[in-house]
Amino acid sequence: METGRRERKKQQTRQAISDVATALFLERGFDAVTVAEVARAADVAVQTVFNHFPAKEDLFFDEQGWWTRPARSIREAPAGADPVDVLEAAYLAETRDRLEAGHLATWKQFVRTIESSPALLARRRLNAAEMEKSLTEALDERNPGHLRNRLIAAQFAAAQKVLEEQLMRLLPDEASADQVREAQAKLERAVAEVFGVLRHGLALPATTA
Repeated sequence: METGRRERKKQQTRQAISDVATALFLERGFDAVTVAEVARAADVAVQTVFNHFPAKEDLFFDEQGWWTRPARSIREAPAGADPVDVLEAAYLAETRDRLEAGHLATWKQFVRTIESSPALLARRRLNAAEMEKSLTEALDERNPGHLRNRLIAAQFAAAQKVLEEQLMRLLPDEASADQVREAQAKLERAVAEVFGVLRHGLALPATTA
């Protein structure tokens, strides 16, 4: 029982630090905020911050779902499941989780914070590369065929990039709750279109005279 309470307290402290850091980064920019400032705002010691987050970038990219979920979803899928179907469902689940958590409302600010920081851009590239690598490995475990699996992983990474760019276009600045829900609905239609291309290839649909 005592171990459980300690673990809950540890998680609460970690979440509180993460929330404070995110608010500061979005308000002032990642490079303008120091770990010491995060510690003061969260009312903890600097070492406590580092106990939970080994690097400053970890404070910003606290949620690992976007680069670990694809491989995990493949490993957890039933035998014989189509990998594109699995990845589409996982991507949709991630976007809906983001909406439910309220993160969609600050998505544009989050992306702009990344784009304004060389350190965050470098970390995001590393995370994206790790996602492709781990997804390829998960696909290889189910159905060896490295070239095809590598292509699926690369196409998924490209699809994710296209959809994130589309979301930036769909979301207004300082979006209202209704605008956020509308953007989510449009994003889900875009997801269906993009994953349809992954399934059926890049050939243009036939036109009628």
